[in-house]
Amino acid sequence: MALNLAQKKEVVAELAEVAQKAHSLVAAEYAGLTVQQLTDLRRKARAGGVYLKVAKNTLLRRAVEGTEYECAKDQFTGPLVFAFSTEDPGAAGRLIKDFGKTADKLKPRLVVIGGKAYGAGHLDVLASLPTREQALSMLLSVLVQPATMLVRVLSEPASQLARATQAVAQQKQAA
Repeated sequence: MALNLAQKKEVVAELAEVAQKAHSLVAAEYAGLTVQQLTDLRRKARAGGVYLKVAKNTLLRRAVEGTEYECAKDQFTGPLVFAFSTEDPGAAGRLIKDFGKTADKLKPRLVVIGGKAYGAGHLDVLASLPTREQALSMLLSVLVQPATMLVRVLSEPASQLARATQAVAQQKQAA
């Protein structure tokens, strides 16, 4: 179904708004996927905080102007589905990678993060990025480690004294 000019402007405005807020973009070829597979992909995208859109490449080129995704606009060719990570940077990568395991027709073509465009080989790198909760727990463990070590060092003399006292008491009982 062809879009009129007002509808096209609306699509460009919506995509531009998402591109301004998104952390990363993954573009994948979807030719050969069934309607049911695309519906499942959209459902998983909503659940994972990923904005998924199939749009004309010319409309997306206009939408990404002035954003960090402008570096990849020349690579928007062919039938592509665009996945923008809106919550954490690795969400779109994980979505496309995991869904690609069950649907071999979904082929990642482009990964954009931090204003740089990468090939499909970088999908694994993007997918392996920790979620916000995982990153915070890693940071917390790094912050807690010095305090834990300090407590161990400070409590060691008392532990040694207790062990020495117990050893002396055992020797006296044995004698």
